[in-house]
Amino acid sequence: MEEPTPVPRRVSPTERIRSQIADLFASGQELGGVLEQVARLGVRLLMQTALEAEVTEWMGRDWCERGKPVHAGYRNGYQPPMTIKTTLGPIELQRPKLRDTDQAYASRLLGVGITKTNALESLVIAGFVRGLSVRDVEATLAEALGAQAALSKSTVSRVCEALKTEVDAWTQRDLSSLELDYLYSDATFFKMHPHAGGEPVLCAWGITTEGRKVLVGLGPGAAESYDAWKGFFEDLKARGLATPLLGITDGAPGLIRAYEEAFPGSLRQRCVVHNARNTIAKVPKAVQAEVKAAYWSIFNGITAAPGEAAVAEAVARARDFESRYRDRFPAAVSCVISNLDSLTTHLRFPREHWERTRHTNLLERTFGETRRRSKVIGRLPGERSCLSLVWAVLDRTSKGWRGLEQTPAGVRLLHDLRRQLLGPGIHAKVDCNIDIKEAA
Repeated sequence: MEEPTPVPRRVSPTERIRSQIADLFASGQELGGVLEQVARLGVRLLMQTALEAEVTEWMGRDWCERGKPVHAGYRNGYQPPMTIKTTLGPIELQRPKLRDTDQAYASRLLGVGITKTNALESLVIAGFVRGLSVRDVEATLAEALGAQAALSKSTVSRVCEALKTEVDAWTQRDLSSLELDYLYSDATFFKMHPHAGGEPVLCAWGITTEGRKVLVGLGPGAAESYDAWKGFFEDLKARGLATPLLGITDGAPGLIRAYEEAFPGSLRQRCVVHNARNTIAKVPKAVQAEVKAAYWSIFNGITAAPGEAAVAEAVARARDFESRYRDRFPAAVSCVISNLDSLTTHLRFPREHWERTRHTNLLERTFGETRRRSKVIGRLPGERSCLSLVWAVLDRTSKGWRGLEQTPAGVRLLHDLRRQLLGPGIHAKVDCNIDIKEAA
């Protein structure tokens, strides 16, 4: 007698997602790409598990469990996939399907027609970076959704250990092959030690001579001080980082001093956005919009050729700003005039780079992304965890950074600047008033 064909086992959406995560880690793909996909699948796993847990709670019994239910009815598979928008991109979920219930069921998580959520996505982020230990990841998921939401120990362990290894390798890598035209330096604050407030993570990213943006370095600091920045730059130089043509910083005195000592042949640009905030903060609210517009008119729309001519045009505009406001708002005017040399340094470089080399806005935006992700954790459990989180976010974000346009005229100007600033025998700080008319 012919044996009956076995009925294929029904695989739940959560089991399929777990299988996909396991397959990713067994695929041998590059770690950064795997973590990006795992983050999205992790969001999906948590949300799918939560949907199923909601149904279990509402009915008062699990799948195929006997006993008196809270509500009549039974499960009948899943509804067709629906797309939910998250900040990691769209993901597909399947709502459990119920039959013959005595009351209409609606998910508390998604309601009837919700197609966008960030709540459980935050739990995924917290789970993967909260201490970067197997125990902490498991605890985060279990506390949030119960034991059924946890990933396998081997998967969690591999995520944590692989990320630690990758961070360690990145922070110790050789930088001697990196030739930068521009180096940006800034810091952002996180809570990472017990009984301490926010502490800075020092960050540097650069633009290479090919116009490519790269994340250069990260480091902890007890404060955004000269000593902290000095040690940070010394580490970069010890690993082979050469002097860039231009350093872009905010107005922190310790950072400025440390940068100029570390790279004495480099020019320095003060972030015009930070200086704008400082300037506008010194005038009454009623006229802040007016002063802000006047401030930006100093730097926007410069028509002169890069070099002395462009700087002279900006200086003339700044003098008009000074004569207009010095009697009414002397502190605001001083904030502009006293920093004018460093605010106009970018005008000595290729015109197509001006908008990107006069401020540190890219770091500001990526720091905002890092802070948003860390809010779900509160105080990070230590310096290593904090740096790993910042690195994971910035490293992934940096893969999408657009480079700078490189024109033949711009490349020639940068080449001449490099020869004049960093040529053989130049060890002292070069005057910012260097004449580059010919190079322009």
